[in-house]
Amino acid sequence: MYELHDRVLMKKPHACGTNDWEIIRVGMDIKIKCTGCGHIVMMSRHDFDHKMKKILVKADKKESE
Repeated sequence: MYELHDRVLMKKPHACGTNDWEIIRVGMDIKIKCTGCGHIVMMSRHDFDHKMKKILVKADKKESE
């Protein structure tokens, strides 16, 4: 499953042209940050699960602790 600071690929690209996002908050809602332009979006976990395609880069365990 996904964790804080993982980089994920979303199904649809952002307006800036990239669909590579970093997870910056995990809870009832998920907050993600576009790696292209830095735009931040918050969505429900249910919506995120449907819009996420795959995990690109897993976060290091040492960074999140």
